[in-house]
Amino acid sequence: MRKKSKQEFIKIEGMTCGNCALGIKKHLDKNGVQNVSVNFASAEASFSTTQQHDFDNVKELIQALGFKVKEISNQDSVPKYSVLEKKFFFTLFFTIPLFSHMFLPKDSILHNALLQFVLCLPVFFVGCIHFGKSAYSSLKSGLPNMDVLILMGSSAAFFYSIYGWVLYNGNEQVHHFLFFETTATIITLVLLGNVLEDRSVRQTTTAIRELSAIKKGIAKKEVNNLIEEVSFDMIKVDDVLIVNAGDKIPVDGKVIWGSALIDESMLTGESIPINKVLEERVIGGTILKSGSIKIQATSIGNDMLISQIIELVRNAEENKPKIQRISDKVSGVFVPFVLLIAILTYFFSNSIISYFSIDSVIKDPFLRAVAVLVISCPCAMGLATPTAVMVGIGRAAKKGILLKGGATLEKLATIKNIVFDKTGTLTTGDFAIKQVTILEGDEQFIKSVIYNLEKHSSHPIAQSLVKNLKANAEKLALTDINEEKGIGISANLDADYYQIGSNRISENLKNQHDLFLLKNNKVVAYIDIEDELKKDTEVVINKVKSLGIESILLSGDKAKKCEDLNQKIKFSEVFAQQLPKDKLMQIEKLVSKNPTAMFGDGINDAPALAKATVGISIGNATEVAIDSSDVILLHKSELSQLPKALQVARHTLLTIKQNLFWAFSYNIVAIPIAAMGFLNPMWGALFMAFSDVIVIGNSIRLKYKNIF
Repeated sequence: MRKKSKQEFIKIEGMTCGNCALGIKKHLDKNGVQNVSVNFASAEASFSTTQQHDFDNVKELIQALGFKVKEISNQDSVPKYSVLEKKFFFTLFFTIPLFSHMFLPKDSILHNALLQFVLCLPVFFVGCIHFGKSAYSSLKSGLPNMDVLILMGSSAAFFYSIYGWVLYNGNEQVHHFLFFETTATIITLVLLGNVLEDRSVRQTTTAIRELSAIKKGIAKKEVNNLIEEVSFDMIKVDDVLIVNAGDKIPVDGKVIWGSALIDESMLTGESIPINKVLEERVIGGTILKSGSIKIQATSIGNDMLISQIIELVRNAEENKPKIQRISDKVSGVFVPFVLLIAILTYFFSNSIISYFSIDSVIKDPFLRAVAVLVISCPCAMGLATPTAVMVGIGRAAKKGILLKGGATLEKLATIKNIVFDKTGTLTTGDFAIKQVTILEGDEQFIKSVIYNLEKHSSHPIAQSLVKNLKANAEKLALTDINEEKGIGISANLDADYYQIGSNRISENLKNQHDLFLLKNNKVVAYIDIEDELKKDTEVVINKVKSLGIESILLSGDKAKKCEDLNQKIKFSEVFAQQLPKDKLMQIEKLVSKNPTAMFGDGINDAPALAKATVGISIGNATEVAIDSSDVILLHKSELSQLPKALQVARHTLLTIKQNLFWAFSYNIVAIPIAAMGFLNPMWGALFMAFSDVIVIGNSIRLKYKNIF
């Protein structure tokens, strides 16, 4: 799998809601930083490094908004209590006695205005620092966040209390103007909500931590016939490493000595250990179950497969689903809208309520306005999509299903057609030579020509022929080698011109055999081959059909072989003998009618994969096919991950819709209730604190939900 471009990842501290992430992205975009993605759920940002914008430059831009920035480290320790939790415990210490005065007789010392002020002051001070810093940063970025509302609501209650205390000091009426407990309770409850939210959000990003943990450990390195232990990050390309039974494969590499059974289930979903022998590739992070091998490191650090999987999970929000754009737009205007409602509530609530003869609980218009400020919650809207996407993509990644961004999840959930390539996708890709018929020339020489031609092709049939003929073939010096995708391959050998391919390599050939070898445009041999279906192909196709998705076969193979396969599997439609341009044309037609996925593995499938609504390929597909795909299934010998990918996508989209329904419904219902005077500001703060926790909790439910 090849990375599209080098992305730098950074950790951002101090984001308190989705608007913070939107504000940072807007600020970085405005300053010319390329490919910016800011993920509030994981508290991370990514961007493309350029000469003008390296890590230090972007760090300065973010810090100018008031946020802290540091590099991501897998070694970061988690303290027993976070700074946020310490702030909550500190404010709770003063808020409990301040709040309890409401339940005590009026002659209690806790009713003393000065004592209430003294108890409220440290809580208000913490609230001003915590919410004020975030509020200022959001205003500076041009996207005011929830903390602007919290700061305004708590500050209004605090200064209104001071005003009433000064104006009515010594008068019994003073208690009607003291709302110090409201100030302290709002701040403490919102901090409690932040603590619960922070803990919950961590649960949505466990996939990154679990995948990162796979990379940690010690490797045994061979140096001058001596073995020394080194950490994974000290390994270099071409280092020789020794791996014994029970050890973790340190990095991606190839076997240069020995053989072993390796468990790759944690990355590919293949439950049965795979036997690895000389020259075969091994994946870093997988476990050697039995045997002993030496490997030569081929990919280290960020080039390892596990690193690229982590990057895909981290970039889950890079391609945002269309559905998220709705909440992003609403979040951008939400705070000014709520401020307007609060102002209107203060000035007009009494006249409106009396006009409709509503018997409200809260008579004071000031308290109603404060309640409107503190109960509104843009946070839930900002968290609805990214938390679900993080959980969905993380869960898929641990099943060996790689999804390139949240937009892929959304598109995959809406697929109505899946178009399957045949060779190497539905079949094993391993072909046996059924018969080689020699019409002219020595059999050994003809087979050597076939071998030397086909070894220059990446097509599954060519690779299988090479594997079948390798043992007895002679090396020949071919020149002017040329491959025409979907047709065949040709080359010069001494004074002769050889071609091998299907009947398309010549107009005079009939469609009676699988492959033809031509010498100077004359047929000298033909080859009949046979391939086999992957063991779960029929089961998987039936599962796809049960999801209400049409299955379509689109193959370059002969009509007879496609029809034979259709007799077993019963596709909705079959298109045989399709060239790459034909495949592209068919995909265009299907996409114009319904969302369509293309499932292929070869170079000739790349255009169709790119054109489809969603391109799907398998882990051993050609590099260009993988680059053209949106979904990569790492299991190479089975198709069972396909329906799992569809189920993850559908349940993730369902979770997003549930989250957004709750987030919008909560605000649509809660704000009018507060404006009408049916909700005390303290209750409003409590409901607001838990509204986003409900959204996150629903996303976490996706992590454990039985969807397969």
